[in-house]
Amino acid sequence: MTDHPTFPPLFESHPIEGKADPFAKACTQALLGCDSGLVVHNIGDGWLKAAIVFAPETALQQSLPVWIACEIGFQNALGALAPPEVAVHFTWQGGILVNGAGCGRFRAAASTGSPGEVPDWIVIGLELPLIPPTDDAPGRTPDQTCLFEEGCAEVEPVRLLEAWVRHSLVWINRMNDEGLRPLNADWRPLVKDIGEEITVTLHGEEHRGTFLGVDEFFGMLLRQGEETSILPLSLCLEGGDA
Repeated sequence: MTDHPTFPPLFESHPIEGKADPFAKACTQALLGCDSGLVVHNIGDGWLKAAIVFAPETALQQSLPVWIACEIGFQNALGALAPPEVAVHFTWQGGILVNGAGCGRFRAAASTGSPGEVPDWIVIGLELPLIPPTDDAPGRTPDQTCLFEEGCAEVEPVRLLEAWVRHSLVWINRMNDEGLRPLNADWRPLVKDIGEEITVTLHGEEHRGTFLGVDEFFGMLLRQGEETSILPLSLCLEGGDA
């Protein structure tokens, strides 16, 4: 079986090696004007890291839920390859939880942070630890884990990368054809801490309150006393104008 991933049409593989960061590379390529569908990936040093470049045609508020589509795509992909007892959830800011413990994250960047502006590009990144960082790591940080520790040693990183892109494409197509309601229905049960008191730090500012859920564009509904505020998903972006 080849070690090179095979992606659906319109997706282009761009492997990088060493300690190079696919997310940073994808953002650079997007700034230079690469085509939508570029998949920059680096599998090594115990990590699967990848990022996809998208070229939206709608305003950021409507197009940024591609991030949500990629999260559900990952949950579907790992669910198809991992043992059935493996459970995947997410934090609102993109943290990945496998069987309740932190296991990597999703990241997002765009050419703009303005919800009403059409971005030139959006980059969605995935970072997933495959093995413990050191031989004595298991058990030392019970709130953090990796695929190996969760019974996923047989999951091949290249196959997982392929599956992530395929399943994400399915959800992106649904988003384009059916709107955001299907994403909302499937993503909400996967989100951690709904109904709980939380603290969210965005660009150095803390927001505290009860996490009530999300609005139609996946903005966080946060109740503080008698008032409920909305934190737009665009506040989670890295770079851009956010």
